[in-house]
Amino acid sequence: MDPTAPERLRTLPSWLLTQTAHHAHRLVTQGLSEAGARGYHYRLLAALDESGPASQATLGRRSAIHLSDLVATINELADRGLVSREPDPADRRRNVITITADGRRHLKRLDKQIARIQDELLAPLSGHEREQLTGLLARLLHHHAQDA
Repeated sequence: MDPTAPERLRTLPSWLLTQTAHHAHRLVTQGLSEAGARGYHYRLLAALDESGPASQATLGRRSAIHLSDLVATINELADRGLVSREPDPADRRRNVITITADGRRHLKRLDKQIARIQDELLAPLSGHEREQLTGLLARLLHHHAQDA
């Protein structure tokens, strides 16, 4: 926490969330970079692993990656052999993206890196406090996502 910030800021939940989010983003970006990845790579591989092959449009919705960023991310992962891109047999104008075996292995390495980062981020909290924080944040996000 920035000890030079005015006291009234240091007691606002919105300010605390923002400052913590900036710190978390830095940790994730740095940690994934060490593993040769970016956040979009992790999101896309996780979406494919959890939900199976998908068109680019469906994959964009599943991973919450904007289409303009999605194509570049797919290209990067395809160039590394982590995903395959094949024409959709039902509609040859579309591509179906599939995670490869190498992609699954890479995702497992990234999962370990993400777990390490979560431990670093949440280090001062007990296991119970981590569960509480995660539940509360999920509840806030769910509530506000309905407004979006």
